[in-house]
Amino acid sequence: MQRLLTNVGPLVHLAGEGPIVGKIIDESQYVAEPGLGILIEDHTIIKIAPSKELQEEYTQAEVLDLEGKAVIPGLVDSHTHLLWTGDRSREVSWKQQGLTYSQISELGGGIGATVAPTRGATKSELAHHGIERMRESLRNGTTHLEAKSGYGLDTESELRLLEIAEGLSAVERLPSLDLTWMGAHASPIGGSIDSYAEEILSEQLPAVIEQGIARSADIFCEPGWFSLEQSEDILKASRKGGLDLRMHIDEFVDGGGGELASELKVVTADHAHYTNDDSRAAMHDSEVNTGFLPGTPYAMGDDYPPFSHCLEHNWAWSFASDFNPNCRTLSLPFLASILVQRNDISPITALAACTRNSALTTPHPSGLVHGQIREGGIANLNIIDGPHWQAWCLQPGHSPFALTILEGELIFH
Repeated sequence: MQRLLTNVGPLVHLAGEGPIVGKIIDESQYVAEPGLGILIEDHTIIKIAPSKELQEEYTQAEVLDLEGKAVIPGLVDSHTHLLWTGDRSREVSWKQQGLTYSQISELGGGIGATVAPTRGATKSELAHHGIERMRESLRNGTTHLEAKSGYGLDTESELRLLEIAEGLSAVERLPSLDLTWMGAHASPIGGSIDSYAEEILSEQLPAVIEQGIARSADIFCEPGWFSLEQSEDILKASRKGGLDLRMHIDEFVDGGGGELASELKVVTADHAHYTNDDSRAAMHDSEVNTGFLPGTPYAMGDDYPPFSHCLEHNWAWSFASDFNPNCRTLSLPFLASILVQRNDISPITALAACTRNSALTTPHPSGLVHGQIREGGIANLNIIDGPHWQAWCLQPGHSPFALTILEGELIFH
C-alpha cells in the first residue's frame, strides 16, 4: 500500500554518504523547511516533494496529515546488551563507597552476577524480557538495535542467547536487530581468563560460526579482562570465520585498545573513554568508528568522554545506550539530553551520532539505507509532538514522539 505524509514540519533528513564529522555549522544542509510530503510504499520511502504536488499525483494513497509536526529519522541504538535477567541494584551502594568495577566484581557483583540467573532462566522468560525492552526502545524512537550475547559465558548458553535473539528479530512491529556474539565478555565465575580464552578459540567460536546467527563478534578488551594478545587472537579468528568485528576498549583506563582497533580496522570501538589522541586519530584514519556510551559514566558517576574533542579533530563518532544490568536505560533521547544539556553538543550533532553515524556500524537487515530520510531508504521515521525538531532531546524522562513509522507501519505512542 501507499501512505502519504503531508504537511511535514521541519524535516531533519541527514541524507548523505559516510559519517558526519566535525561541528555542523550550517544546519540547513540537513534540515528541510516545512511543507514537504513523504510518500511511502510498503517499507520504503518512494518520494519526497512538496505536499501539494504529491497529493495531486498520488490520489489513491492513504493520507496522514502531520499538521506541521517536525520529523527526524528513526534512531539507531548501535550498542546494547539486550538479553539477560537478574538484579544488580545493590551495586550502587558499593559504588558510593568508592569501590571500583574490579572490586565490585571481586565481591560477587559485575558481569558474573548476571550470568547465573541468565543461565537459569527459560527461553520464554528471556524472550519476554527482550520483547519488553524492544517495545521500550521503540517508544523512545529507536527503530533498529544492535544486540549482543555475553551473559552466558559458555558455549551452550551463548548459542542459546543468540537463538533467542534471532527469534525476537522475527517479531513484527518491533525494532529490527543486528546480532553480535560477545562470549568474550568476562571469565566465568571460578575460571580464569586464560583458560576461557582457549575455550573460546577451540570450542565456542567455532560453534557460533557454525550456528550462523551472529553477524559480528565483540570482545571486552581491557586490563583485567581480555588482554591485547587474547583480543587480537579471538578477533582474527572471528574475522576468518566471516564475522564483522567490534570492540569494547579503554572504558576504565587507556589499555591500548584503540591501537589494536586501528590495526585490525574493526567496524567500531566502543566506550573509548580513555583512549589517547594518537590512537583516536589512527582509528579515524583506519575508518574505525568511536562508539561513545554516555549512559555508562552516568550510571557509574564518572566524568563524560571527550565528545567535543572528537568534533574539533573531525573524528567520526556515534553514541548508543549500552543497555545492560548496570545501565538500564533504552532512551536515546534521554542520553542525547546528557550530550546537549551537560556536554555542549548541538541537538543536530547528537542526532547524527545516533542515526546516520550509528547506522553505518550496524546495517539494516533489509539492506536499505537507514538512519536518514531519503528516497529509496527504509521508512523509519519519528514524528515529534510539536513543530520544533530540537525537542527530540530536551524531554528527559518522557518520549518526545507522537508517532513512529517503523518500516512503513504506524506506531502510536
